[in-house]
Parts: sequence; structure tokens; C-alpha cells
Amino acid sequence: MVIVIHQSTSTQNALFYNEKKVEQKKALFFKSANTPTINPFAGSKQDRLNTLKKIEDMNSRVKKNGLHISVNPTVSDLVKLGDKGMRIEISKLMEHLGYGSQPYFVFKHTDLDRTHFHIVSTRIDKTTFKKIRDDYEKQKTQRFIKSLEQKYDLTKEQSQVQSNLKFSAGSRNLKQNLESLFYQLNQIDSISTKQLYNKSLELFNVEVRKSGRGHVVFITDENGSPVRYPIRLSEFEERPRFYVSQSAEQEQQVATPMIDEFQLAQWARDVNRLIERSNWRKKEPAMEYKVKNRDRGLSR
Repeated sequence: MVIVIHQSTSTQNALFYNEKKVEQKKALFFKSANTPTINPFAGSKQDRLNTLKKIEDMNSRVKKNGLHISVNPTVSDLVKLGDKGMRIEISKLMEHLGYGSQPYFVFKHTDLDRTHFHIVSTRIDKTTFKKIRDDYEKQKTQRFIKSLEQKYDLTKEQSQVQSNLKFSAGSRNLKQNLESLFYQLNQIDSISTKQLYNKSLELFNVEVRKSGRGHVVFITDENGSPVRYPIRLSEFEERPRFYVSQSAEQEQQVATPMIDEFQLAQWARDVNRLIERSNWRKKEPAMEYKVKNRDRGLSR
């Protein structure tokens, strides 16, 4: 079981990300709690957003007011808990973190190899309108995970240091997983320039290159050489935030800042549990892809 608290600053972005998955039939409404209506999923996504925004509007001083959590059980975890158990434990998780009385929405994602859940709420207390204390959230989350492992004899996940979430020639569900990567990097405020964003993409063997009037996304090897056919950036609904406007091109002219490798390692650590992707094809040799027109019409 892996539980990740996303550092999202926008409640609307977090909610609408999950709502879009539902509209695409890649996610389901799974659970809600403490909402004004018995079944908030019968209304519109704007109604659900308003439930949270009305609370947040009472305290405009707090900028990072969105709460976005993903719960990632293994297949065996899901078998042991089932949907009923997941609903119960998600409620206990919210109580454990101090959000048990808050209105929140839970979405069940089924678009990747492994079913996972997203929780969206607000960090502003619905009664006092003060920010709910988030001290030691990561430690509290780890304690909760350990209690679940003991209670249900759940599978212990591979540690972050050992896990390798780089994309490869054999990666499946590529477009969906790249969109997930873009979304998570877009939420990290400290990645404040295009250069740093590109450096972060390199950690996952991903590169965005200019192609004609647009851009394409490549999966590369450790040397930066493409290993499969590219995907046009225009095909993605979720795109890197520095590639959505003309001003991004102007930023390329700014001198490259000093890159803190330790900070990049921390970004990788924070992001690697946020990205759902397929496992490597361990028993099969990596497939090699011939990239056409590699040097024609493409530039770094």
C-alpha cells in the first residue's frame, strides 16, 4: 500500500483532474462524506467544487488550501480489502490526518494497470475556517500504512530508493502515464523554470523537443537517444505547463540557472510514488525502435 499526499495548491485543479477521468470513463465516483447533499455525485462538478470553495472563500489568506491524496493498493491488497474495506479505511485515513469531519470526494481510477483511489478535499476547517494543522503528515501517513499492513497482512511496497520509475522502450499505457507525469510535475511549485522542468523530465527518460511549429515527446535511453516513436504534444490533454504558451519559448533565452542535483533527487523521490505506470518487461529484451527523420525537422 502506498499513500501519497500531493502538494497541490489548487482545489479546482485537483478536483477537475479527477472529474475529467470520470468523463473519459477512466475513473468512477467511489465515495463522499460530510457534504450538504446525500449524493453529491448526482449534481455537476461545479456543484462539487462549490462545496469546497465556499469553505475556502472564508479564509483567503491560505494559498495552498487544496488537499489531494492518492491511495495505491497492490492487487493483493484490493483482494483482501475489497471496495467495502477501502471505503472504511479511507474514512479512517481522513480521520487519522485530521480531516474526518471535512467534506471530501473519492474517485476510483481504473485506467492504469493497477486500480487506485484519489481523495479531494480542502485544508480549511469547515467550522472554524482556520487551516487544519498538517504537521508531520508524512509520518502520520506512514504510521497509518503500517497499521494497515499489520491489520490485513498487506504487501509491503518496494522502497522508493529501490523503485525505478523511468520510462523505457517497452513501457505500456505510455500516453496515459506521461499525462500523469506532466500533471504531477505541474503541481510542484519549486520547478519554477522551463529548464528545471526539462531537467526533471530527464529523471524519467522523457524529453520534449521542437518539431516544426509544435513539439514532440520522446522516450530516451540513458544517453538521451530516442528509443521509440515520439508523440506530438498536441495529442495530450495534460501538458507541461511551460509548453502551453508562447511566453515559454521566450523563457528559453534566459540563462540556465544553477541546478541543485540534491533538489532534483528530492523531486524524483516526491514524484516517483505519484506516477502510475506499467512494470518493465523484465523477461523480454528491450525492443528497439527506429526513429524516422531523427535529425530532420527536430531540434533540442
